[in-house]
This record gives sequence, C-alpha cells and structure tokens, in this order.
Amino acid sequence: MAGAGKASMDKDGKSYFSLPALELSAAFPQATPASSFPPCASDYYQFDDLLTPEELAVRKKVRECMEKEVAPIMSKYWEKAEFPFHIVPKLGALCIAGGTIKGYGCPGLSITASAIATAELARVDASCSTFVLVHSSLAMLTIALCGSEEQKQNYLPSLAKLDTVACWALTEPDYGSDASALKTTATKVAGGWILEGQKRWIGNSTFADLLVIFARNTSTNQINGYIVKKDSPGLTATKIENKIGLRIVQNGDIIMEKVFVPDEDRLPGVNSFQDTNKVLAVSRVMVAWQPIGISMGVYDMCHRYLKERKQFGVPLAAFQVNQQKLVQMLGNIQAMVLVGWRLCKLYDGRKMTPGHASLGKSWITLKARETAALGRELLGGNGILSDFLVAKAFCDLEPIYTYEGTYDINTLVTGREITGIASFKAAASSTKKSRL
Repeated sequence: MAGAGKASMDKDGKSYFSLPALELSAAFPQATPASSFPPCASDYYQFDDLLTPEELAVRKKVRECMEKEVAPIMSKYWEKAEFPFHIVPKLGALCIAGGTIKGYGCPGLSITASAIATAELARVDASCSTFVLVHSSLAMLTIALCGSEEQKQNYLPSLAKLDTVACWALTEPDYGSDASALKTTATKVAGGWILEGQKRWIGNSTFADLLVIFARNTSTNQINGYIVKKDSPGLTATKIENKIGLRIVQNGDIIMEKVFVPDEDRLPGVNSFQDTNKVLAVSRVMVAWQPIGISMGVYDMCHRYLKERKQFGVPLAAFQVNQQKLVQMLGNIQAMVLVGWRLCKLYDGRKMTPGHASLGKSWITLKARETAALGRELLGGNGILSDFLVAKAFCDLEPIYTYEGTYDINTLVTGREITGIASFKAAASSTKKSRL
C-alpha cells in the first residue's frame, strides 16, 4: 500500500488523482472524434435524386447547422444531461419548426422535406431532433389541426420561430401504451376548466412556455385537449433523472393540482381520443425518420474511423469482417430510407394507414438498433465513448424504439390492420377448468 501511495505522487509531492482527463487529441490521436463531424457517406443508392430542390435545400441548411453548431458541444451536454439553450435561436433560424403547417409564420414544407430535416437533426444529435419533433410535430401540429383560428394566430407564429417552446402531454405514470385510458381530469367551471392529474415522460416540459395537455372531460368521459401556460398556479414540471438515452432532452413529470385553463385555451378539435390520431399519423412518420438519421451518423462515423484507425500495421477498413459489417450497415440504411420515403409518398397521396405508419416506425427502429450495435463493435473500446458518437447513438435509440408506440404495440397495430383482429389485450381468463 505504501508503494502504491508513493506511485500516486508527482515530483512536487502532489497526487495526480485529481488531474483532469487528457484532451482526447492527446489521449487518442489516431482517429477524429464526432465533435468534428464526418462527411455524409451513406447515400449509396443516390437517394438525393428523388428529392426536390426544396427538399435538398432543407437537407443542406440543416446539415450545415448541425455539423457546425451542435456537433462540437453535444457530447458535453449529453454527459451532463443538460439542454444547450443557446442553440435554440440557431434552430429557429432554420425555419423548420411547424414542418408541414401552412400559414401563421410556419414553413409549409412537404412532409418529405420535414422528414429530411428530422433525419439531418438526428444524424448529428438525436436529442435535438426529439426537441424539435415534440415541439413541432406534436404540440404545434395539434394546435394547427385541432385549434381554433384565434389559437392558431395567437400561438403558432412565435412557436414557428422558436421564440416560445411547447410540449405535448399524453402519457401518464399508469398509462403508456394504454394511453386512451388516461385519468387526468378536466372539470368545467365558470369561464374555463380545472385540470387535475399527472403526466410522465413529457419532453421539453421543464422549460416549455406552452403545454398541450390531454385530459378526460368529467361530463362526457371523452378525451379533450387544452393549452396550459407555463407557471400556471397548481402546475409543476420536474426533470426525470438518470436516463441512459436522449439525455439532452428534458423529460419531465407534470403534476396538475386544480390548474385553471380558460375556455379560450380549450382545443375545440379534440373531443375524443380518436382526434389525436391525425396528429400521431404525421408524428409517427417523423419518428420513423429519426432512426434513419441516427443510423446515417453512425455509419458516417464508422466509415471515417475504420480508415483512420490502424491495427497490425493497416487501417481497420482493410479487414474483411469489418468491411462486411460496414456493408451490412449501409444496406440497412438504404432500405430504411426507402421505406421512410415511401411512407411520405403514401401520406401525400392520402393512402397512408395507421398500419403503414406503425410498420415503418417499428421496422426502421429495429434495423437502426442493429446498425448501431454493428457500429459499436467496429469502434472497439471507443465504441463506449460518447466522444465518437456511436455509444451515444446506441443509447439514444433505446427511447426512440419505445416512444410513439413501442416496437410490440406498433406491430400489433399493423397486425390488426392485416388480419382484422385486435390483440392488444390479453384474452379474458376463463372460469372453466382446462381439460388438460
């Protein structure tokens, strides 16, 4: 023990145990970290040829912003599980918030352009893409599709510029996949409504200016929607700690104790749970494009790393097994992109069904997990460091695999559509004894 103690002292008699970590460039000079993001190398089947000039322009500006502004800081904020508020104006300047919404200061993008933007955000950082998706494809879209004209004019312009931020609160502690059974209540009173209940896993909720809340009308027993202002009396939102994925996203627990919402902030177009489906149809397409973008980033990182990193005197890219894994990743991405693109076209043609969207989301996230796992193998020890993106992406995919419908629930949505038989609930237990 005495020898160990002496070994821990430098020549001035000070311990090195408290020294900061080496700069990555000094500790591992052989490969470039994700703070200097690699060029895109995943468009092997030249998918860009299918895009319009508008869609290509969206891709270019989002990619440039993310590589320049977000890539250098994402690992630090991911490790701290903090949100980089200083990048919000830069994301607002991209003019992508509001996606497909037309008017009210929104960009009115094609659904394909909005999907491309989602992928480009996720390619560099999945948390940033989730922040925008919750704000834009859930909260803003709900106001656009289900709000009054006055609500659209009052709220959408500032949300489109990201001058204000919104969240979307459906999930509750007791009701996740079974969201339609939610028990937060809305009781009619003079001039408005009183909301009582609790929400969980709500992205952006700890700092959102507007909260789109779903609650059960105590008179009709139907689900209604409400716009709740930040700091309303009786409203609290606290951060969920200790997540392993999407650590930059500030998911929160929301508690409402006699929160008053004026009549003008009740969403007139939400009168049952089914009214949420027109929003979820679009958001599920966007969520399907998140793992596409994440997989693109993982592939780009591995593609560069294998050519930079050398073992046994040659680049890792020279080994057959590594090339095989890289090609498997590349093939996954080509298929994922084309499924995602087809989803957009089905939506444009008003042919997309819930089963289409659910199959797209579930299958794409499944392939993305496989792609990230292969990338983790390819990077060896550096595959567990967030500095080289792949470990972070590997973890970030886990919540995406689960939210907007778990893999299993989404397969059951498609299964119901192709068989005509719903299998979401366990069969009722029989009181009769089995003959076996």
